[in-house]
Amino acid sequence: MTEESFFQKVYQITKMIPEGRVTTYGAIARYLGAPGSARMVGWALNNAYSQDEFIPAHRVVNRNGCLTGKHHFHGPDVMQDLLESEGIQVKKDKIIDFQQHFWDPNKA
Repeated sequence: MTEESFFQKVYQITKMIPEGRVTTYGAIARYLGAPGSARMVGWALNNAYSQDEFIPAHRVVNRNGCLTGKHHFHGPDVMQDLLESEGIQVKKDKIIDFQQHFWDPNKA
């Protein structure tokens, strides 16, 4: 699988995350059959803004529910603001009740 096609697959699954839910870099990597590629999922999402269509990259967090990708948005609070607009509470860059909001693409 080329890097380009991997990135496209990351974007496809990210678009499937329901509003008000989040998933992790690792969950996406496992879904794509590349369980050791969570970091590569992050690299793909760092470039999501360059796509022609909206990719809800704000709905992807680390395995602990932390907003580790927030510095890739156009402002320090953009990721949190987008999540909160969907009803997800965030405190100190971490999702409150993470498991309640977690969406597993392998069970979708």
